[in-house]
Amino acid sequence: MPAKTPDPNVIQPIANVEALTFVKPAIKNPNIIVGDFTYITDSDFESHVTHHYDFIGDKLIIGKFCQIAASVEFVMNGANHQMNAATTYPFYIFGTWEQPAPAQSDLPLKGDTVIGNDVWIGQNATILPGVHIGDGAIIGANSVVASNVAPYTIVAGNPAKLIRKRFDDELTALLLKFKWWDKSIDEINSLIPILTSGDLEKVKAELKARLV
Repeated sequence: MPAKTPDPNVIQPIANVEALTFVKPAIKNPNIIVGDFTYITDSDFESHVTHHYDFIGDKLIIGKFCQIAASVEFVMNGANHQMNAATTYPFYIFGTWEQPAPAQSDLPLKGDTVIGNDVWIGQNATILPGVHIGDGAIIGANSVVASNVAPYTIVAGNPAKLIRKRFDDELTALLLKFKWWDKSIDEINSLIPILTSGDLEKVKAELKARLV
């Protein structure tokens, strides 16, 4: 019997479960870049990316194997208004007021939003423009993430604050060096017993052996 081979290009990876979709094969916007096997518990990922306007040019970049819960919102730079003037009101967007669009240098643009690999984003979380979330991080439900999140940490709240590190510094460093998400499908299959083990000392030993 042939071995099962997961396909990252299938939009609906679980038969008859429409509310869970792989994101990458469903994307149409070229300024949204997502890695293999990242999923969302919804059928329309792009509806979760708001204020994303072509004339600004910012990108949403998400790594591989991320898990994105329902009602997560990625707020992009188009949500920001000019703040260095007497009013924040955007007269120019209506086309009926005599105001040209402000220069991008006058807008509080935060750059690309970048989510690492194997990141779990809990339900109803909001990711604000320009945030960078490191590999292996966990974002608590209902969090508002306004600043960068370190790899393999847990954050929660509004604004999201560090709750704790997931692992000690040694294991975190090993995982960041090993980059399991970049391995071949066959190798990842063989790594599943290690990646899903709660015996973290054993995990350390296995990663050290494979990094030699």
